[in-house]
Amino acid sequence: MATYRELKAQIANLEKEAAVARASEIAEVLADVRAKVAEYGLTEHEVFGKLPGREESKRRQHQSLPPKYRDPVSGSTWSGRGRAPAWIANVKRREKFLIR
Repeated sequence: MATYRELKAQIANLEKEAAVARASEIAEVLADVRAKVAEYGLTEHEVFGKLPGREESKRRQHQSLPPKYRDPVSGSTWSGRGRAPAWIANVKRREKFLIR
């Protein structure tokens, strides 16, 4: 029966062999994938699809909101979000500007 130290040494050797084998296989796989990507002219989006870190659907993409307030003088509108325009910024009761 092998001792603990012998088993640990075997594990270390096997881990080194596994790392070398993995590196070798990765090199082969990458060469194959690169050749196929070049042959078919594939893009990153075609190969990987939507990547989790790059999904734009999770972020709000400046979707315009319907206007909530209208200036009766100029006809300008404001959605009620973000910085208030000058024509409504200092108004205490904004109800009279509501679009109904």
